[in-house]
Amino acid sequence: MNWRKWNRWIHRELGFLFFGMTIIYGISGIALNHHAARHWDPGIITHSTTIQYPGTLRKADVDRNTIEKILEITKEKENYKQYYFPSQDHLMIYLKGGHIAVNLQTGSMQVTKIRNRPVFNELNYLHYNKPKKLWTWFSDLYAFGLILIAISGLFLIKGRKSITGRGGILTIIGILIPLVLLIIYLWL
Repeated sequence: MNWRKWNRWIHRELGFLFFGMTIIYGISGIALNHHAARHWDPGIITHSTTIQYPGTLRKADVDRNTIEKILEITKEKENYKQYYFPSQDHLMIYLKGGHIAVNLQTGSMQVTKIRNRPVFNELNYLHYNKPKKLWTWFSDLYAFGLILIAISGLFLIKGRKSITGRGGILTIIGILIPLVLLIIYLWL
């Protein structure tokens, strides 16, 4: 078997083997890019509603009865965990799956419910390598596989569309784009 047949075989078999990983990293990578830009959080879904407390409060007046009244008004009694004062005018009540932020001066209560975003939460779990152990080894094997797929892909085609023709120009452009952006972001 000549080297071109081996090259095609490596490229094809690794492409099939790592198809699932490429989808996982591709989707979660896009999601994480937009999370970094603060467009949305790919791991969780939040929903907030504002409810008015009847009257105003002072930090000194807040006790267990006040907390229970707030939990009753917001219908979150069964989810209560604990509370604290992040500042003199604000009360934070932690819930299972969310929190209530209370402005003591205005009586405005913002109830925020938090839950995991289906699919994206699991993909991000893998992308961030939270499982560790065997997943780390498989991820490293995948990264090495991507390197082999990229290199073998350079030599799949002969002629003017190959690495010595148009393919070579596209390869150079593909190398220059991240380098130019790196220079722009780091040094300009």
